[in-house]
Amino acid sequence: MQYQLYYWPMIQGRGEYVRLALEDAGARYDDVARGKAGMGAMMRMMETHKGTPPFAPPFLAAGKLMIGQTANILLYLGARHGLAPKAEGGQLWVHQLQLTIADFVLEIHDTHHPLGPSLYYEDQKAPAKKRTEEFWNSRVPKYLGYFEDLVRAGGGAFVTGRRLTYVDLSLFQIVEGLRYAFPKRMARFEKNIPRLIALRDRVAERPNIKAYLASERRIPFNEEGIFRRYKALDL
Repeated sequence: MQYQLYYWPMIQGRGEYVRLALEDAGARYDDVARGKAGMGAMMRMMETHKGTPPFAPPFLAAGKLMIGQTANILLYLGARHGLAPKAEGGQLWVHQLQLTIADFVLEIHDTHHPLGPSLYYEDQKAPAKKRTEEFWNSRVPKYLGYFEDLVRAGGGAFVTGRRLTYVDLSLFQIVEGLRYAFPKRMARFEKNIPRLIALRDRVAERPNIKAYLASERRIPFNEEGIFRRYKALDL
């Protein structure tokens, strides 16, 4: 199947978790807004209000299906491309983990926009600094410590054991993003999550992921996405 992925063409954002899954699976897909159709095609898709219209990107066209929300898209792809367990219980488990990652992604975004996305970062610098301190003192240890414990308890190379799932790909992106946005803070914290760092390294060496990271399809991190580097928020 040829998929059509709809997401903003200038950022990794939440669409990157879907891109990583498609790339690792070797699936054929069009990153629609980055092609000739541009963002206009994506905006028209959201404005039609026919069938099951998505609220916001990312969304994925898979044949006659239109699937929105990152975790929902990954639930669909995981079952069809060997990126999730075959049993229903296992599929629900990795979906649950992906929803937890989605919660964490929102908290990462709120470090630089604690008062909301309608204001510029420059309009909320003081609240952002306060939020970032709490984020690194409390939330990062809670979330990453949880996933570190899962890898330890599973005794395998990945979160659920020996086989990679889309959750591992998403955790790779979390580590990469935090390294970009908070290089000094993350360098100090990584000693607390050696298994997650090893997991990140294993994902980076997967042939399809390695090729993707070296290609133009991988959008560089920048200060328009979820992970943003502001010196005032790093150590």
